Amino acid sequence: MTDYNAYISGFSKPKEPLILEMELYAAEHRVPIMDDTGLHTLIGLLQIQQPQRILEIGSAIGYSGIRLALAFPQAIIYTIERDTDRYEQAVQYIERSGLNDRIHIIHADALEFDETTLLEQSFDALFIDAAKGQYLKFFEKYSPLVRQTGVIYCDNMFMHGMVLLSDNELPKRNRTMIRNLKKFTSWAMEHEQYETSLVPIGDGILIAVKK
Repeated sequence: MTDYNAYISGFSKPKEPLILEMELYAAEHRVPIMDDTGLHTLIGLLQIQQPQRILEIGSAIGYSGIRLALAFPQAIIYTIERDTDRYEQAVQYIERSGLNDRIHIIHADALEFDETTLLEQSFDALFIDAAKGQYLKFFEKYSPLVRQTGVIYCDNMFMHGMVLLSDNELPKRNRTMIRNLKKFTSWAMEHEQYETSLVPIGDGILIAVKK
């Protein structure tokens, strides 16, 4: 199949120096950040939504949060990160971006964090990009914060093709995670309160619109 990524990237606007620096840092320190194809798709979908409030589970070094804040000047973003080193790096990048008035980063394990502290912050979009084996728990915990007709986006649904492999073909360390991811996918696709799609772009994005 023809790879259209290079063709599409030819139409992209030049990235700001800080964004390029973050991409280099992520590559050098093996920090997973959203790839351009998936991120451009997410931004395109959000352009239709024009969200005022976004909640992100899994900040990493703040890359996607900053990209979303730049794409949507009207949006307020709350983002949660449990890893201390990544959280501290994200804080530095967010401050350097000048977007710390619109990006609120929380240092916490998203599964242990008291989400009721955000109950007054009804969100238009929820973006889940953290531990893949915990997607179902993240979805159940934070979906009540998403307003009606709001959208939940989940990245890395294909896990670089591992969801296509049988248990025996998977490395032992990945088996439980992939089982959980497949279970979540089936659960989300059949959820009666959401219109859910699985889009084969980037590493796979699940899109669930709250009815």
